[in-house]
Amino acid sequence: MKIAIMGAGGIGGYYGGRLAASGADVSFIARGAHLAAMQANGLKIISPLGDAHIAKVKATDDPSTIGPVDIVMFCVKLYDLEAACEACKPMIGPDTAVISFLNGIDSEDRMRAILGDKAVVGGTAQIPSNIIEPGVIEHKAPLAALEFGELDRSDSQRLQAFHDVCVNAGIETYLVENIETAIWLKFAILVPFATTCCLTRLPGKVLIEEPVVQEIAVGAMKEIIALAAAKGVQLPPDALESRMALLSNFANAMPSMLVDLLAEKRIELEGLQGAVVRLAKELGVPAPVHNIAYAALKPFENGPPDY
Repeated sequence: MKIAIMGAGGIGGYYGGRLAASGADVSFIARGAHLAAMQANGLKIISPLGDAHIAKVKATDDPSTIGPVDIVMFCVKLYDLEAACEACKPMIGPDTAVISFLNGIDSEDRMRAILGDKAVVGGTAQIPSNIIEPGVIEHKAPLAALEFGELDRSDSQRLQAFHDVCVNAGIETYLVENIETAIWLKFAILVPFATTCCLTRLPGKVLIEEPVVQEIAVGAMKEIIALAAAKGVQLPPDALESRMALLSNFANAMPSMLVDLLAEKRIELEGLQGAVVRLAKELGVPAPVHNIAYAALKPFENGPPDY
């Protein structure tokens, strides 16, 4: 099985590294200093589940040099989605699965508009990880799981084969029938986590140590759960309680949005908080927490404001 990692950051770098370390045929698409470091020194993973150093990796910034693959792990930023879809077309054959491991709730629809329904697969990556220096991925907590499934809920030999490769690499992996629910459940923890940490400029521990700050996350979760219901997506009755319980895994972690914000880089505002604000307006669902968060973070969307 040939696997391509489109975006070798915290998610793609970690899971691609684990797959490569197990002997899987993995090619990384990266750019800039991170790509240069991988080409020169390989890829390093620092993790409570075990460190790894893949001394030689196949890494490029040109997907056309890789050719068709069986699986594309699609792990780019939401604002790069359309350009990355166009760039990965040379890697897509008649049976290639392009699995979305992005942070949004409309990523798959945007991808299908470019790549077609058959190629695109829904997925989630549950992991607190970031690039801490070029060529080095740091994984901050034991949580590291993948979920994926065909968007039409059909049985899938191509995904079963990829599931088996992931399990062989020691990755906690789930092939699920209803991937839409899984995507919304991830969104219901990711966005409140990112929102709270970005507003306070503090890592996840603030959610545990400060009850008044935790209320921001609770309010944001309730809004997303209400949105899911308005969209006809059935989440489990304990969605709020289970999402809050999972936050304990992120006490020592920073969401990638906060990492980018502190580094004065572009943030995924429109794909996360912005998506909630737009959908809430469309469906008539109150979203005061997200309205305030979106407004507070908007000046920093493309880096520090120049005023």
